[in-house]
Amino acid sequence: MGFVIQLSKQNVAKQTGGPFAAAIFDMDKRQLLSVGINIVVPSHNCTNHAEMVAIILAQQSLQTFNLAEHGDFELLTSCEPCAMCFGAMPWSGIKHLAYAATSTDAESIGFDEGAKHPNWINELEKRGIDVSQAIKREQAATVLQQYKSSQGMIYNPS
Repeated sequence: MGFVIQLSKQNVAKQTGGPFAAAIFDMDKRQLLSVGINIVVPSHNCTNHAEMVAIILAQQSLQTFNLAEHGDFELLTSCEPCAMCFGAMPWSGIKHLAYAATSTDAESIGFDEGAKHPNWINELEKRGIDVSQAIKREQAATVLQQYKSSQGMIYNPS
């Protein structure tokens, strides 16, 4: 998770996107498969959240739309998935999700995380996806605050 938080911090420092990052690892081999950073603003594409970018790159790398066909993969993300990214989880083929900052942390600086099922973690677990919550939360929340302090763009729909 420290690696993912560092990616989000670099994304803020280099002004290459929003304060979010993600990575997908092969759980058995303990190898990095893909990384994603939030590139919504520079790409002019609202779907380019860090989790979505990491999933896209992982699936392209393995030439599949279902990562589970190739093993057990986990997605580590610097912030709890928003409604869109949550929706992609069951179809991605990941087996484990771990996140750092919470939706409350992201919303506290002005992001709109969207409506998710109230028991979203249980919904993922029903589909065979284990969830680890608030890993290194304070470190990730600090990156969000740094983004706000640097007057980073909060890109919510109007």
